[in-house]
Amino acid sequence: QVQLVESGGGSVRPGGSLTLSCRTSAFTAIASCVTWFRQAPGKAREGVASIWRSTNTQYYAASVKGRFTISQDNTKITVYLQMDTLQPEDTAMYYCAATRGPVCDSGSRRFLEDAYDSWGQGTQVTVSS
Repeated sequence: QVQLVESGGGSVRPGGSLTLSCRTSAFTAIASCVTWFRQAPGKAREGVASIWRSTNTQYYAASVKGRFTISQDNTKITVYLQMDTLQPEDTAMYYCAATRGPVCDSGSRRFLEDAYDSWGQGTQVTVSS
């Protein structure tokens, strides 16, 4: 498995912003679909945003749509998650995950953990006043 490396987490006040990064040298080889997941204490891991790398199509969970933006850089070795208007309920460990499979365009699969075979170690986001 290829290791993904997340960075950019931290602590912010409600209404603040953070940008997370997910980097690997092997995106070209391993990933057609990259998704950011998050897991709050005591809760199940949930998918929040996906990007279909070849088409740059983005998908969002209802809970973050309009506040979060997923993107990739021109070299396609980094995927970002821009998070704006953060709220306390956004507090969680954030993970990026990648797969070669045709997952992004499947509404029933893109936010399923089992659809992904490469994961990062996670980066903590805490939103608190």
